[in-house]
Amino acid sequence: MSAPGPLVVVGDALLDVDLVGTASRLTPDAPVPVVEDVETRERPGGAALAAVVAAAATSREVVLVTPVADDEDADRLRALLAGRVRLVEVPAAGGTAVKRRVRVGDHSVVRIDSGAPVAGVGPLPAEAAAVVRDAAAVLVADYGRGTSAAADVRAALAEARGPVVWDPHPRGADPLPTARLVTPNGAEATRVAAAVGVAAEGAGLAAVGARAEALIRHWGVGAVAVTLGARGALLSYGEGAPMVVPAVPVSGGDPCGAGDSFAAAAALALADGAVTGEAVAVAVAFAGAFVARGGASAWDRAWDAQPQPEPEVAVAPGADAVIARVRAGGGTVVATGGCFDLLHPGHVATLRAARGLGDCLVVCVNSDESVRRLKGPSRPLVTAADRARVLEALEFVDAVVVFDEDTPAEVLDRLRPDVWAKGGDYAGADLPEAAVLRRWGGQAVVLPYLDGHSTTALVERSRV
Repeated sequence: MSAPGPLVVVGDALLDVDLVGTASRLTPDAPVPVVEDVETRERPGGAALAAVVAAAATSREVVLVTPVADDEDADRLRALLAGRVRLVEVPAAGGTAVKRRVRVGDHSVVRIDSGAPVAGVGPLPAEAAAVVRDAAAVLVADYGRGTSAAADVRAALAEARGPVVWDPHPRGADPLPTARLVTPNGAEATRVAAAVGVAAEGAGLAAVGARAEALIRHWGVGAVAVTLGARGALLSYGEGAPMVVPAVPVSGGDPCGAGDSFAAAAALALADGAVTGEAVAVAVAFAGAFVARGGASAWDRAWDAQPQPEPEVAVAPGADAVIARVRAGGGTVVATGGCFDLLHPGHVATLRAARGLGDCLVVCVNSDESVRRLKGPSRPLVTAADRARVLEALEFVDAVVVFDEDTPAEVLDRLRPDVWAKGGDYAGADLPEAAVLRRWGGQAVVLPYLDGHSTTALVERSRV
């Protein structure tokens, strides 16, 4: 059951500005591009970005506790936050930190930073201490400007009743031992581990795991999740085998803000009652989606931090594209079908042989309801989504399509393969699908059956 309180983000708020333009020539006096037609785009940065990303992903109230200076940049930051998060200001001196990226299309050319490197953090207001104490979860978004090092801030964090997620910074203070989860990226983990005498050479998982264990010993925290960009994240509790959560590959996108989105999603999941491993899995998926949808530049969009239920019927969107590509090259499209409940060596042999008949293999799989009608109420043993996922992982399967009917006639009429291959005891008999294939000149064929292997036999043996 989720706690009723807000998610509270504590840390250093920044103002991020993107100056986005075009470039078609270099300056005559230096090998640098001339950026023209510049558009200015402002957004919250640092802890403020983590807060607005979290707020866009939940109906839970999000409160940002952060030092705010008295200047025009701070006013612009307040305006960006208005109506999105509740801002609890801590008095600050030194001016608002502003990071300006000059970008040409999707590529950064240079970043220009202004503002004091460390903010003068004033006393923590009573309202701030109260919201931290009563939060459903707290995210510390440390950007090295002094907030996490302030004594009264640390005292308030030590009294937090909800789980604390700490996103560290090389110039920031050490996380408190009460933190449930600390989320350094790979470079941060390497730097801190080296400082405490653990070099752990290399980028392999063994080295990353050793660094994570070293950080847990050094900080005394509950767990460390080292974020590894496109590789996902490694979660360690300091002993035993670590958990590795792979990321879904993302092409393009802006990785700026990925760490903030990861930490925000993990904190939201913990606030909703998830255990640490579940929270990290949610965070990896959320960060990948965040990058794919535009990253920090899409900060004002609505996001979903929770994993979505998968549909019972999984239709591979790539089937049509695979068929079109093969046909464009004059190749042969092969299809086969079945329930594929408990994939066994007989299935594998048939699929491999079918793929050898042409240039691609599309597998047509009976949906769960279709299997129940054909095999009885106790089947399938594996859902259609999972059966499709296993089949797609085979190197000789190019696409999977799940159909609801009792026979694949309708899906075959849509796909129109050149060859329909069926394994089993059909030699010399007319396959039921043969008449459908004849409509466009396709050929139905029978493949040798690997005797002694069947799902029904496997089920019967398991009952003995």
